[in-house]
This record gives sequence, structure tokens and C-alpha cells, in this order.
Amino acid sequence: MALNEQNSAVLRYFQQQQTPAGWFDMLTIMVDGMVRNVGEKDSHPFLTQMGISFGQAFPLPEAETVGELEAHINNRLAQFNWGIVDIDVEDNAMVIRHQALPVARHDREQNRWCNAFCAMMEGVYASWMRQQGGKDSVALWRDQSWSLTDVQFRYQGRF
Repeated sequence: MALNEQNSAVLRYFQQQQTPAGWFDMLTIMVDGMVRNVGEKDSHPFLTQMGISFGQAFPLPEAETVGELEAHINNRLAQFNWGIVDIDVEDNAMVIRHQALPVARHDREQNRWCNAFCAMMEGVYASWMRQQGGKDSVALWRDQSWSLTDVQFRYQGRF
């Protein structure tokens, strides 16, 4: 997977805003250590659970419409400089396109960081959907990745 940022100035801006020195370095070291110790597949459930806990610690206000939900999510993401979402509704699913995801500062860390952050966001979004009245039986997962900074999540019952 590659970055979709053609403009290196835009990429540097994202990196400066979204990955503060010290905290992000420590988090990267922790994620890298976890993945090296247990592997990416086995670290996914832990990261998703951490996302659920994060979503519970930073709940959303109740939304009456999809537009309000999108606004509440974007307001919360703005607190952390974590990008923006667009939400589309399909017949039996809600599609969350998350753009401007935080990106690692070093090329060698970018794929691993994207995978770890997306696993965590699966938990965050699942937690927020449940807070809005969603059922535990409805799953949320990363559905598609256009780049390291542009990812789509799907909230839909699995058949």
C-alpha cells in the first residue's frame, strides 16, 4: 500500500500535526514490539479492544441522523488531528470513509502503522456505533484501503 499524498509539503504537514514527537515515537515502538512478538494477525484483536476502550473513554453525543453522526465523529477526530470521515448508507450497511489518517514519519513504519491504527479504529467505530444503539451482532471492519491515509470501514451484519 502506498501514500496517496503527491505533495510532500502536505505529507510533512500531516506528519507534524498528527504524530507529535515523543508520544508518537513511544507508541510506534510499542506497536512494533507487539507485532514482532505476536505477529500482526494476533495483535489485531488486542488493538481492536484498545479501540473499543478508547471509544468508551471518548463517547459521542447521541445522533438523530447520519449527518449528525458524521459531524460528531468528525468533531471527535478533530480533537486528536486524526482526519475526517464521510458516511454513506447502503441498503444494509453503513460505509465510513476515513481520510487523512495519521501517517508514520518513516517509510519503513508506514504499512505497519496503518494496519495497527485501522485495527484500533475498527474498535473505536464499533464502540461508537453501539453507543448510538447498534447491536453487538453487527460487525465493523476495514473494508478497503485506497492508500495509507484513505481507508473505508463497513458496518454491516455478517451473513
